[in-house]
Amino acid sequence: MSRARLNIFLEPDHARRLAQLAGLKGVSKSAIIAAALASYLSPDGADRREAAIARRLDRLARQIDRLERDQTILIETVALFVRYTLTVNAPIPPAHQDAARAQGRERFQQFVDQLARHLQRGRSLVGQVHEEIGPDNAPFFGLDGEEEDPGGAGTSIPGGNISGDEAGP
Repeated sequence: MSRARLNIFLEPDHARRLAQLAGLKGVSKSAIIAAALASYLSPDGADRREAAIARRLDRLARQIDRLERDQTILIETVALFVRYTLTVNAPIPPAHQDAARAQGRERFQQFVDQLARHLQRGRSLVGQVHEEIGPDNAPFFGLDGEEEDPGGAGTSIPGGNISGDEAGP
């Protein structure tokens, strides 16, 4: 098989990387360029690139779905906690407010310490909640294909919602 001789111009960085790759693989620069050109010109090359891009996009979509699920859990958790706290806690008389503030600072420090321990162990509370709820509860995570609430009346979760329409936990 005869070959055609071509003179090409490469960016210095590309030439350096080509030389490094040829040295690592133990093949000539011409062989690497011929293989790259064959892959680029091959009729199924575009299909392979498209398949690789589709796999990457699918992976990104799954990651976004997990982020969306985790964000929903976090928003609902905070909203329910705030509702519960505001509903259950009675107003503090002015004479007891200094003691309540001191106790609040102490409790907050305990919370921060516990959070630090939890994060150092590498465990995810959102992951634990997801495991407890289980994948059988797909509607909770908006994975059942139903439309979102068009009226914006509130986001429902099992056992209550944050819209105030139903009783809390």
